[in-house]
Amino acid sequence: MDEEFIGEAIQAAGGTLDHGAMATGGPGLPARFLWRDQEYAVERVLERWKTTSDCRSGSREQYVRKHWFRIRTADGTQMRIYFERQARSRGQRKARWWLYSIVTPEGAQGESLASGPEPR
Repeated sequence: MDEEFIGEAIQAAGGTLDHGAMATGGPGLPARFLWRDQEYAVERVLERWKTTSDCRSGSREQYVRKHWFRIRTADGTQMRIYFERQARSRGQRKARWWLYSIVTPEGAQGESLASGPEPR
């Protein structure tokens, strides 16, 4: 199984956010999300971690920039997704959830997910 970089925004399915996590200050991991017009259901969280960086104003504090999740979907696909605490730009204010990479289960049929159609 090879991990394939994706780097694309995903859209949380309405009404599926984990409100328990939100109550403790974390992002509400969606139970279902859309990527490339296909819906994926989160079956299990395999790992979670955070990335931090220095405060941009010069203090010694560390700030959480991303919340990472390695998940398995209902079809057995493993994905690394993350939530960005701050939007990348004004134009991407609503894009906070991102699919970083994907590992397709062994024996899965089909072409590479990151590639587009073959050139003619």
